[in-house]
Amino acid sequence: MAQAMRPNTAGGLFATDGKSHPLQDTLLAVTLVLGITSFITAMFHHLHLLSSWTGLVGIITGAYGQWISVTTRERFGLIVGLGAAGVGFLLGMAHGGLFGGVID
Repeated sequence: MAQAMRPNTAGGLFATDGKSHPLQDTLLAVTLVLGITSFITAMFHHLHLLSSWTGLVGIITGAYGQWISVTTRERFGLIVGLGAAGVGFLLGMAHGGLFGGVID
């Protein structure tokens, strides 16, 4: 039997409820930016302060975002940002840490 197809009015990829979530979207964007920054700067040994701090803040914002997230789209982006922030944080810690070279 043929089924009637309804148009996707949710507005975004995986946004299943059709409502806006400004706080969750802001946390998603912040986590992605911090995660990418941390991941890229972790590739350079002398930028360990930047990579470790942005990674730590990215992990904290991503964890809070996961806690209050509503849709699958938000959770997917937060996991990508959390992964990048975690890798950047750990490599930054391996290269000198949060205070390496600043405090003797």
